[in-house]
Amino acid sequence: MKFGIITERKNPPDRRVVLSPEACKTILREHTHAEIVIEPSLIRTFSDDAYRTLGLNVVSEMADCDVLIGVKEVPIENLIPNKKYFFFSHTIKQQPYNSSLLKAVLDKNIELYDHEVITNEKEQRLVAFGRYAGIVGAYNGFRAYGLKYGTFALPKAEALTDQQELIFELKKIKLPNIKVLLTGRGRVGNGSREMLDGMGMRRVNIGEYLEEDFNEPVYCQIDASEYNKRKDRVRGNKADFFANPEEYKSDFFRFAKVTDFYIAGHFYGQGSPFLFTREDAKHPEFKIKVVADVSCDIDGPVATTIRPSTIADPIYGYDPQLEEETDFTNLDAVAVMAVDNLPCELPRDASVGFGEAFVKNVIPAFFNGDKNGVLHRARMTQHGKLTTRYKHLESYVNG
Repeated sequence: MKFGIITERKNPPDRRVVLSPEACKTILREHTHAEIVIEPSLIRTFSDDAYRTLGLNVVSEMADCDVLIGVKEVPIENLIPNKKYFFFSHTIKQQPYNSSLLKAVLDKNIELYDHEVITNEKEQRLVAFGRYAGIVGAYNGFRAYGLKYGTFALPKAEALTDQQELIFELKKIKLPNIKVLLTGRGRVGNGSREMLDGMGMRRVNIGEYLEEDFNEPVYCQIDASEYNKRKDRVRGNKADFFANPEEYKSDFFRFAKVTDFYIAGHFYGQGSPFLFTREDAKHPEFKIKVVADVSCDIDGPVATTIRPSTIADPIYGYDPQLEEETDFTNLDAVAVMAVDNLPCELPRDASVGFGEAFVKNVIPAFFNGDKNGVLHRARMTQHGKLTTRYKHLESYVNG
């Protein structure tokens, strides 16, 4: 089985890679029938020489590979027919801008495996960049706080090497006695928590957060069952919420009344109530002035997120009264950091972490007959058709 690590060609450039040089060596050591070649790249976080140093071949020709592995969408003109491909296709949610990509995949008889749907038997994702989105998102949020109030100036995350450098910079800053709220306890939320703990911020429980004042900055991490409540006032729980989201309404405003800086690291499911609305943001008691929206659902559960921002220009202001964008340094503006490709700012760490999961959970399936069904569940197309699991995308492709 010959694997090819392809060059990332989508703009803006993405420096991440699925398999680091060390990850490639691990595969070759554990699977004697595996072969790996690397397509040259000037932007990849690991240089061509880093692969060559470990004895890996860097070649321009990928046509003789069985499986081609990338991170972002492959431009249609660069797709090689009759191959197996792994990348984030961004078609699972029927994104309009990529329907032509999925159609081209079918036309070229490509077997597409989307990283987003690489799951175990319980439908839990096995490979993801979420932790790194949470790490960078929390850092960027503090950077936005310092710039809004002119109290400190953190360097951009993309200028730093790894998570430890981000934490090192955060430890230098002096914060007032603010309250920081973090939603979510998944990969994203816990990635953000690593940063809050790493910088030495005190964590408090919900009761303390809502009722007490502190002589230091503190944070509180909450999950869906804590910022939502059942409409019928029956005591709910997280499992019930995810099973019956329409039976719940937001209970977030009690946190918004005491929060200075909010980090949104939750997963938002279809049918769930918004955390806060535009009307909530207009309320005199709504206190939040900085939002780091790692989840970045536009015009959705976090009302102040009206568009994604970019690594080059990561912060914008939201005017709650006018419901429109403004200068984030304005006194009444909410500063919003809503970069939608945060892991790109920490490409080395993100690549290493993603690759470790890929080596552990995906590569063995090629050599054990896919005994756990990992490839079967992630295979979107085969023989020029959508697989049964993804037949619901037919109208999306044809439309």
